[in-house]
Amino acid sequence: MENKKASESITIMTELVLPNDTNLFNNLMGGRLMYWMDIAAALSAQKHCNAPVVTASVDNISFENPIKLGNVVHIEAKVTRAFTSSMEIHLRVWGEDLTQQYKYKSNEAYYTFVALDPNRKPRPVPGLLPETEEERKLFDGALRRRQLRLILGGKLKPDDATELKALFVKD
Repeated sequence: MENKKASESITIMTELVLPNDTNLFNNLMGGRLMYWMDIAAALSAQKHCNAPVVTASVDNISFENPIKLGNVVHIEAKVTRAFTSSMEIHLRVWGEDLTQQYKYKSNEAYYTFVALDPNRKPRPVPGLLPETEEERKLFDGALRRRQLRLILGGKLKPDDATELKALFVKD
């Protein structure tokens, strides 16, 4: 299976915040944003592996700035690393006030997706070739983030998380 470039998975999604998308403060509801982010991340993962995918995990999402009613939401998703059957996707979210003509960061997060075969079982995915310095930085950090996810999910013992241990334990 041939490796793919991170840039081949870029997905940009744009939504307009309408009244049905907001809470009592006229801010975009966090759940609605997470729903849109899940769609953008799934599209990015599918572009990378050319197969159906399912969400395996969502890392901590911190909302830095609310997105207001009438503003535009821009979501950029890109695969940062591919493992055996899973892919980590990094998402960045901006709000844009079109009348005041400015953009602002709302949040960012990492989602993990697993590719499925026709029997809905995990299937292998292509490796990832980072090209830019930022892509290499995200790629390098992905293994540590993966190990942390696996520990928190009870699928990896902390002593087996060699990449994470190296950050805290000096030989």
